[in-house]
Amino acid sequence: MKDIVYRLGPGCEVDDIVEGNMYIGKVQGFATFGTFVQLNDRTKGLLHKSNVLTEKHERDSIVVLVNQVRPNGNIDLREVVIPEGSYETQLVAKKITLTRLSDLVSKIGRNVTIEADVVQIKQTSGPTIFTICDDSGVEDAAAFTEAGVRSYPEVNLGDIVRVFGEATRRNNQMQIEVSGMQVLKGEEADNVRGRINRALEARAEPPEVTPLVKSEVIEALWPEMRKLAKIVRRAVLTQQPIIIRHHADADGICAAVSVETAVTQFIRDNGGDPDQDNFLLRRSPSKAPFYEIEDVTRDLDMMLKDNVRFGQKLPLILLMDNGSTEEDMPSYKMTEVYGLDVIVADHHHPDDTIDKYLLSHVNPYHVGGDFGVTAGMLGTEIARLINPAVESRILHFPAVAGVADRSEAPELDSYLALIEGQYTRDECKDMALSLDYEQYWLRFNDGREIVKDILNINNAPERHAKLVNLLVTEANAAIEDQMNTMMPHIHDQKLTSGANLFLADVEMFAHRFTFPPPGKSSGEVHDILCKKYVDEPVVTLGLGPDFAVIRSRGVRMNIPQMVRSMRDEMPGAGISGGGHLVVGSIKFVEGMRAQVIEKMIEKISEFPVTSL
Repeated sequence: MKDIVYRLGPGCEVDDIVEGNMYIGKVQGFATFGTFVQLNDRTKGLLHKSNVLTEKHERDSIVVLVNQVRPNGNIDLREVVIPEGSYETQLVAKKITLTRLSDLVSKIGRNVTIEADVVQIKQTSGPTIFTICDDSGVEDAAAFTEAGVRSYPEVNLGDIVRVFGEATRRNNQMQIEVSGMQVLKGEEADNVRGRINRALEARAEPPEVTPLVKSEVIEALWPEMRKLAKIVRRAVLTQQPIIIRHHADADGICAAVSVETAVTQFIRDNGGDPDQDNFLLRRSPSKAPFYEIEDVTRDLDMMLKDNVRFGQKLPLILLMDNGSTEEDMPSYKMTEVYGLDVIVADHHHPDDTIDKYLLSHVNPYHVGGDFGVTAGMLGTEIARLINPAVESRILHFPAVAGVADRSEAPELDSYLALIEGQYTRDECKDMALSLDYEQYWLRFNDGREIVKDILNINNAPERHAKLVNLLVTEANAAIEDQMNTMMPHIHDQKLTSGANLFLADVEMFAHRFTFPPPGKSSGEVHDILCKKYVDEPVVTLGLGPDFAVIRSRGVRMNIPQMVRSMRDEMPGAGISGGGHLVVGSIKFVEGMRAQVIEKMIEKISEFPVTSL
């Protein structure tokens, strides 16, 4: 019968050692009185020089017998020479008492064992920081081999691990000083992962709140909105970074900032610091009302660098006031290559071909609504599902978004009624115009604190009032100057449908590279013409060298359908575009400008007018 030599497993301590048993260890170092032998990462004993039988070097394996375990925890060893193959090795597995991460605060200074999912690995100039997530929370575990050297290189992002270490507090944050870490495999890992997932499913479930206003559209969308909110909440709970991409106009900003406000507070409520750990949440405006290749390329470049440098998970991408149309398809194909999670809350006319790329898609058209229920309205309701505590701070956002997008839906009046006595319709319009004006100068920057001041969520009402008054004055002066320049050059014609068509050249007869941009200029021209022709259908085309902006009132248009039809009929014109049914834009090649405009007018003539 073979002798048994024990191997002390991770997490085992002095109490797990039995006097008289043989153990396999590793030479740690030498002293004048003997040799230190490491039995595992946290336990070592002394082999007195009188008990040394063979010559060993540092880190050599050695078989020792435990002579005595002293009351103070010191272990006296004796070397044993035993031929290879004449013994069998048995692992001593410590009887594990698990600690949940949420209980670390009551375990400071004590050794703990945690089973968790690795959600981030960051190598610092000193220790390796493993961010781990269990069924109760997220904390950091610091492991040190030597300065700047990766500890436990076998541990990868997404592994289920058993961590042994001491619970400590560092910079007012709980942390585990790691003494051992073991990657779990097979059924053992599956059981832990299942336990974590069940807990996360429960914790990520949105609270039971109801819509702010009575709306058949929003009530019908509520299950999908809850689904989207749950995905966002789960991302926060598992330390998955979130990128909010939104159209760079007042509606898109209101949608995104409402969710940004809710997520920021939710991160804080769950032990994170969004100001310090700014990788957890980023908000980025998009120039176009869809997810452009330029946008996804910027996001991929940033997120892949962060994944390599900081060991972060790839992010959840939330698109707001964009993401629903066929124009988003090229970017979605990019996200599919990298396996990115994408969710959308939009009110542009949707194309169902993009749904296979999305985990959740909130759009009023899916339940019989239309663009009158704006992205800002959807975003505010979703924000309340993520974290209802922010409701009072964002209650006016749907009204600001609604007046910004000229919504004629009954929901706008309901949202305005909610803030009666706090903000008037005109004050909401002023905030909307201020957002459009400031975002033009911000370009691709989010302008986080400026936007908060404009929307009056920075708790600085005097600054808010002064800032909005200044921006509105500057914006209106710029618009007036642009309209005085453009209006004498407007060309009009009567369509066979009876609608009035107006052509505004926003390239030749407008100031370029300043506010208002072509889309806004076209909208302002359209508003002036609608006031002049109060009871008549009006279509306005803002024409550039290779694009057209379309605004319509009183004509039953379908711009996405028109774009597809023109693209099929004019294969050499490079046509793309879309938007809402009656508001949108078309791009084309400059050499086909005259033919495209002619075909566009022909198509618009075919749409029936509606009674005003």
